[in-house]
Amino acid sequence: MSVKSETLTTAETPARAPSSARIARIDREQVLKVAKLARLTLREDEVPVVTAQLAKVLEHIAQLSEVDTAGIEPTAQVGVERLPLRPDVPHPPSERLTRDEVLAQAPVTAGGGFVVPSFVEE
Repeated sequence: MSVKSETLTTAETPARAPSSARIARIDREQVLKVAKLARLTLREDEVPVVTAQLAKVLEHIAQLSEVDTAGIEPTAQVGVERLPLRPDVPHPPSERLTRDEVLAQAPVTAGGGFVVPSFVEE
C-alpha cells in the first residue's frame, strides 16, 4: 500500500506537531485494498468512516516518527522477565477433569478430541 504524504506549512500545521511533520493521506482505493487484504467487507457508508480512522492512525504514526530516539536501544519485547507466572503444579487426581468432562464442554468433538476449523489454505 502506498500512502501519499505532504509537508504542511507552519500555518497549516496543528499546534501539537512540529512544522516539519508529514501527514499521511489515505484515499478510498487504499482503504478498500486494506479492507480486502484484511478480509473485511465494508458497506459504502463505512468507507469514509474507516478512511478517517485510518488517517488518524497514520497521523499518530507520523507523530511517533518525530520522537528523538537517539541513544535508546531497540527492544523486541518489553517486560517479559517480569511476567507473573503461577507454578506449574498438577492438581491432585481428585480435582482433575476427566476427558469426557472436558469434551462435554466443547461445541464439536470427534474421535475423542476437539474439532477445530481448518486455518491452513491449500
